[in-house]
Amino acid sequence: MKLENKTAIVTGASKGIGAAIAKGLAAEGAKVVVNYMHSETGANQVVAEIAANGGTALALQADVSNEADIMRLFDETAKAFGSLDILVNNAGIYNYEPIEEISVATVHEQFNINVLGPLLTIREAVKLFGRKGGNIINISSAASNLAMATGSVYSATKAALDTITVALSKEFSGRNIRINSVLPGSVETEGTHRTGVMGSDFEKTLIANTPLGRIGQPDDIAKVVTFLASADAAWVTGEKIAVSGGIYGF
Repeated sequence: MKLENKTAIVTGASKGIGAAIAKGLAAEGAKVVVNYMHSETGANQVVAEIAANGGTALALQADVSNEADIMRLFDETAKAFGSLDILVNNAGIYNYEPIEEISVATVHEQFNINVLGPLLTIREAVKLFGRKGGNIINISSAASNLAMATGSVYSATKAALDTITVALSKEFSGRNIRINSVLPGSVETEGTHRTGVMGSDFEKTLIANTPLGRIGQPDDIAKVVTFLASADAAWVTGEKIAVSGGIYGF
């Protein structure tokens, strides 16, 4: 129970990697706020699974790109649990399209959720951390370093998130706040099934370029996040940690 008496917010936690992270933190004793944007059913299912295993969790709706929603999310967290120790910025979207098809709307949507959202949540988290400090984990992507064709906007958002991580690690000097980025490779989620990646020739290409020879699972990411959230990682901040099976290209 490495996170006993800790409180965590995980954004975008109703499914996939976020759900696995929420359950992983709860398994180590943390009280977890399961944030969701649309899928209340999925968030409630995650809360139910945590409760069934003896943990404590609360589902809270908020659009991370909406400032008023973010402020409400943190206010409700404070009312429910009193304070905050861990923030995991997992909510994100991706939209792969050739440059000729990129629209202002899709650019703003990806940057608002993937970049503005974490900035807003971090701003509010720091207030709740107070003098005791806290821990921030940003879920980035291997795409920040290994940009794919048609992924210019998405890769740019994740590269921006990594830069934010490094910059804030310096800004937080002396405040007992750690911040790190986790860069997942290809992970099997509802999204990869929905978009047809799983079972496709592209999946075969991804596996062929991954030294560990498989697509990742949400728990592969959750285990590293749980480590970073714990005192075991007390000397780790400002890092970009790839959890990608060693993927080296596309």
